[in-house]
Amino acid sequence: MSRPRVVILGAGYAGLKTAKELSKKNVDADIILVNKNDYHYESTQLHEVAAGTEPASKITFNIVDVIDTKKVQFLKDTVIKVDKDNKKVLLENTGELAYDYLVMALGFESETFGIPGVDDYSLPLVNIKTAEAAQAHLDRALANYQKSKDELDLSIVVCGAGFTSIEYLGEITNRIPKLAKTMNFPMDKVKITCIEAMPTLLPMFSEKLGQFGIDVLKKRGVTFKVGTPIKEIKEHTVVYEENGELKEVHAHTIIWTTGVKGSHVVGESGFSERRGRVMVEKDLRVEGYPDIFMIGDVSAVMDEESGRPFPTTAQIAIKQGEAAANNLARLLTNQPTEAFTFKSLGTVASIGNNVGIGQILGGKEVKGYMGSIVKKSIINKSLLAVGTAGTLLKKGRFDYYH
Repeated sequence: MSRPRVVILGAGYAGLKTAKELSKKNVDADIILVNKNDYHYESTQLHEVAAGTEPASKITFNIVDVIDTKKVQFLKDTVIKVDKDNKKVLLENTGELAYDYLVMALGFESETFGIPGVDDYSLPLVNIKTAEAAQAHLDRALANYQKSKDELDLSIVVCGAGFTSIEYLGEITNRIPKLAKTMNFPMDKVKITCIEAMPTLLPMFSEKLGQFGIDVLKKRGVTFKVGTPIKEIKEHTVVYEENGELKEVHAHTIIWTTGVKGSHVVGESGFSERRGRVMVEKDLRVEGYPDIFMIGDVSAVMDEESGRPFPTTAQIAIKQGEAAANNLARLLTNQPTEAFTFKSLGTVASIGNNVGIGQILGGKEVKGYMGSIVKKSIINKSLLAVGTAGTLLKKGRFDYYH
């Protein structure tokens, strides 16, 4: 009798953690981890690559270096669709891959909200390729000013003021003054604008803490337009609404960080989803499909205290990976599954290398230099969770005095 096969789709925080934890449990099963790249990337740090403050190599590592290849088979391939009724995955190169148990952890994609021109005229930050493209575009525009004298080369618009947006702004406002010296462009001509549809900035923090972070960026030259929904992106132009009137801001660099959605594969595979996310049962399985776990950015887990789904973060994705591995091991040994529980340890945002803001366990607030220390500690903890001690030593953040 053949051994049961567990297929894990995606090697982000959730999928990679599932594979690592399940391999430690010595289950009598074949484990296959599928990912379109042969590397894992720390998606929470994509803004650094996009801003040019860190190379892609700093936030990536090879998947086979951190898994037990004697217990987990790695397959580099792209998922096209899941045939959930016949228990098969369709892969771009391999073709059909049958499974007994499936873990879907396919990650996120940029959300355009149906706004015209987003795909054509703005730059998303969703993976290594898009982050490197954004960095190359920004550097070309800034360098081109010396020849063009076109002030739009020095104009940057960041669409959205969520976590990624604020952290990206923190990085570029640290780096651009240095580039001004090497590329010889005038800092007083640099224009950085952040446009946000919601009426408040950084609502996940207290008003005082959020204002501290915004004030840091304002002092560095960022202009915020709040309560101004974006209506269209045109070439070198963002159209937004302010007090019922359409207005425009012009720039040669337009960064799109308004939000993300789960992988399109979820909807195309016929799952009941909203923005690529499936509301899962208490043990992280999909209703009606007891052989499928849905975790990470493609899952929605209800927070009973707030009555809303938990935000999709690396923190919850790692915990889901642990829980999915535990429940898979229980199913493979004919034991009942356990409900997933989650308690957030807090939220911390970086505003460049040496400034951060955050609320950590117990409601304690940190800001400034201490906030950056906490943020770097979180990055290091994440590296250890999905990588190895060697990964932490090579990729960790120990530049506390930089």
